Amino acid sequence: MEFKSVKEIVDFCQELFDDIGFARAREWKAAQPGRKVIGYMPVYVPREIIHAAGMLPLGILGGGADMEVIHGDAYYQSYICRIPRSTIEMAVTGKLDFVDGMVFPSICDVIRNLSGIWMLLFKDRYVRYFDAPQNFKDDIGGVFYSNELREFREGLEKLAGREITDENLRNSIAVFNENRRWVNKVYDFRAAFPWKAPSAEVYLLMRAGMVLPVEEHTRLMQAYLSAAEAGKRRMRDNCRVVLTGVFCEQPPLNLIRSLEISGCYIVDDDFMLVNRWLLGDVPADGDPIGNLSRAFLHHSAQTAAKYEPDMAEKGRYLLDAIRARSADGVIFAAPSFCDPALLDQPMMISRLEALKIPYITMQYAENSGQMQPIREQSGTFADSIKLWSAS
Repeated sequence: MEFKSVKEIVDFCQELFDDIGFARAREWKAAQPGRKVIGYMPVYVPREIIHAAGMLPLGILGGGADMEVIHGDAYYQSYICRIPRSTIEMAVTGKLDFVDGMVFPSICDVIRNLSGIWMLLFKDRYVRYFDAPQNFKDDIGGVFYSNELREFREGLEKLAGREITDENLRNSIAVFNENRRWVNKVYDFRAAFPWKAPSAEVYLLMRAGMVLPVEEHTRLMQAYLSAAEAGKRRMRDNCRVVLTGVFCEQPPLNLIRSLEISGCYIVDDDFMLVNRWLLGDVPADGDPIGNLSRAFLHHSAQTAAKYEPDMAEKGRYLLDAIRARSADGVIFAAPSFCDPALLDQPMMISRLEALKIPYITMQYAENSGQMQPIREQSGTFADSIKLWSAS
């Protein structure tokens, strides 16, 4: 599919975003006999292994703002974040009936519990809780994580009915390396020219990567960058902010739009961390399992979703992002009842306060509807930053 303008690309990505029945992924599966789709919860899974098996990795990010949750409420308490409830709702109402397996990465206790519920509900499908190391030494955590990767590989081999060779894996690693490079190029472009790449557009572009084959997503980002660079858009007197605390349950699209309308350019974020979890290229030669393991241990993002053994390092990634993106302040936007994000927040705030970096905090759910309070809060934050900077 050829795109000639930013509008065409954004409209296409909006269509994918709105379709919680995953028509595009269903078409991909139906196009060739034997194709399989593996869903995964957000944050991080080694999509390279799914790709190497000839399968489509499909990001499942909840039901969004418009889905009414009825069945899902029967499985979880009211004081649990919304994403597991809406994910269950999608499953029991048939929106995920074409998915051949689900992978639940180690995010929190709620997602661990969701993997167990999935096993009870869908006994005929492949289900895996994908654990992550809490020790980052190669001879301890590295051995554990390499075994996790091998078991994941073996499980997909059984599902696919064929071997996943090292050469398959090396080819897939190279494909995802290129995809991450273009993701980073989009993020760098937005940070340099946020008025040319509004965050709502960038978000939709990244969400498209949860549904499309990775090669198609890379081409889509290339087309977007080319069109956005050539476009002429008016620069606003917005302050520059880093938005953090999201990583799992995604905010409503209108929340992202509201922040920029209120006067805040989002120049970095932790939306859908799977796209940016690994911070550099994974070596595409040698032992692919070992390379993926070492990349996770030594070259992956610091986040509330990942155990941090050195508390002195806590918050360094955030401070680095503030400096690298020339941000004026930070918005902590966490899903309601999200233990990892809300427990991490005070430690992050203490680092910011020591350096007198402005910040605000807010909470949301994926179906939050009232944006006026958010606009007022973020607008006041933007105005106060401009006043402080002027003084």
